[in-house]
Amino acid sequence: MTSIKIKFRPSSIEGKTGRIYFQVIHQRKTKVHKSSYKVHPTEWSNETSSFVIADGNNSRATLLNEYQSSLDNDIVKLQECIDLLIKRDRPFTANDVIRLYENKTHAQTLETYMITLIDNLKEQGRIRTSETYQCALDCFLKFRKNKDIYFDDITQEVMERYESYLKQKGICMNSISFYMRILRAVYNRAIENGLTLQRHPFRHVYTGIEKTSKRAVQKHIIKNIKEVQLKTGCSMDFARDMFMFSFYTRGMSFVDMAYLRKKDLKNGILTYRRKKTGQQLSIRWEKCMQEIINKYPSTQTTEYILPIIRKVNLNERQQYRNAMILVNRKLKQISSLVNSPLPLSMYVARHSWASIAKSKRIPLSVISEGMGHESENTTKIYLATLDTSVVDRANHLIIKDI
Repeated sequence: MTSIKIKFRPSSIEGKTGRIYFQVIHQRKTKVHKSSYKVHPTEWSNETSSFVIADGNNSRATLLNEYQSSLDNDIVKLQECIDLLIKRDRPFTANDVIRLYENKTHAQTLETYMITLIDNLKEQGRIRTSETYQCALDCFLKFRKNKDIYFDDITQEVMERYESYLKQKGICMNSISFYMRILRAVYNRAIENGLTLQRHPFRHVYTGIEKTSKRAVQKHIIKNIKEVQLKTGCSMDFARDMFMFSFYTRGMSFVDMAYLRKKDLKNGILTYRRKKTGQQLSIRWEKCMQEIINKYPSTQTTEYILPIIRKVNLNERQQYRNAMILVNRKLKQISSLVNSPLPLSMYVARHSWASIAKSKRIPLSVISEGMGHESENTTKIYLATLDTSVVDRANHLIIKDI
C-alpha cells in the first residue's frame, strides 16, 4: 500500500513563510519531496490539506488559487507514478516514486512515454501491437537495469551499447532489428510531440531484415504429418489438427485461427480479417477443414469454430497464447515421428504452403493474395529462403563438369 500526504513545515524564523512538502509512504518507509509552494501558517489547513484562501480578488488570493490548482495536479501526477510502478510488477520504494515524479515533472522519459502509448494501443484494441511495444520496453529496461532514461539522453553511444548487449545475449539480428525499430518509432514520435530533438541515435545500429532460416518442409513431410498415427484426442493430435488446418487455409496464422467465429462461415465461404493487417480474406470451405471441426464437438458451446478459446470472456488472449505454446511444443515432438528435416511449428505450416505453391508454378501474385500479404515484396521475402533445392541441383551439375 502506497499513500501520499501533504504537509506544511513552518519557518523557524517568525513572520517568514513556510514550505509545503509531500510525503510518499510505501512499506512503512517515507520519502519527502519539497514543493515550491511557500505560504504563511494562516494560509494552510492541516485538516483539509489545502490552502486557505481569503475572500477577495487581491494578488495573494490569486496566487493561492494558482497554488491549489497546481497542487491538485501534483497529486494526480504522484498517483500516476505509483500506478505506473505497480503496473511494472516489480518491487519499488518510496524513493522510486519521488524520482519518477521528478522525472515526469521536469522532463519526459522513455518509460513513462511508452507506457502511455501502450495504454492507448490497448484502448484502440491493438493488443498485439501493445504487447510488442511492452516487450521492446522490457528488454531495453533490462539492459538499463530498470533505470529509466530521458529522451535527450538517448544517444548513438547508448544504442550501440544496447546492440552489443543484445548480441552478447545471443539475440538474432532480426530480433535486434525488431527492438530497435520499435524504439526508433517511439523516439520519432516523441520528436513530433516536441519532447526532444532529432539526434539520430539509431544511425549505426541494425534496423534491417535478414533472410530467415528455412521454415518450409516438402510436400511428402506434410503428408506424413497428416497420416502419422496419433491417439485421438491427445495433445499431439490436437497440435497436428491445428497445423493441418493452417495449411489447408493457405497458411492462416494461429491468432486468426483462434478468433474464427461460426458466423464467419457462410455458404461454403470462410471470411475473416487478419489480426496483423486488418485485410479481409475469403477461403472456400473444403471437406478436410470440416473433418477437423467435426472432431471437436465441444466448440458447439462457444461462438468460435476451433477449440482454441474454450472459455468465452475469460482472458481470451491468454487462452490463445497458452494454446499456441502447447501446439508448438507438441509439433516439435511430432517432428521426429515424421522425419522432418527441421523442427515443426505453426510458422512451418504457413511457409510450407507458400513453398509448395511456388513449386507448382503458381504466380507470385496469387501466392501473395492467398497469404494475405499487403505487397508482393513481403511474399518474396518469404519465398527467398524457402526452397533452395533447385539451386543446389544446378550447383551439383556445374561441379560435375569441372
